[in-house]
Amino acid sequence: MTPHLAQREVALAGLALLAVAVSMAVTAQTRSSSSNTPQREGSYVALAGSSGPAAFGRRTACGGVIRPETVGVSHPTLPCGARVFITYHGQTVLAQVIDRGPFVPGRQFDLTDALARRLGLRGVQEIHWAYARSA
Repeated sequence: MTPHLAQREVALAGLALLAVAVSMAVTAQTRSSSSNTPQREGSYVALAGSSGPAAFGRRTACGGVIRPETVGVSHPTLPCGARVFITYHGQTVLAQVIDRGPFVPGRQFDLTDALARRLGLRGVQEIHWAYARSA
């Protein structure tokens, strides 16, 4: 191989490496600037109560087990895994549908004990909720 050809191959390899580095930087910038934070869609009012500690250890209709730290909601028609914003007294928490229910008349949602505590919700109260749509 001639020195001129070797020099040319090294230059082309360097250019290819530079192109890969620029491509990765642009991709990383695009990923960080596009927000993965879900956006609220809609605004609804419903009555909600807590399933309380009695639900701990119970298997859900969506395939999970309710634990003391589980943050989620039960709803009769929203699909398992659907993400919703739950707002009560100015506090908003993003939660997932983890079960079917509630099976108590007068409620549209059951909140896990952890979610109810985080929101400060006691008894059956009016909440605001919205679908969480990925941005």
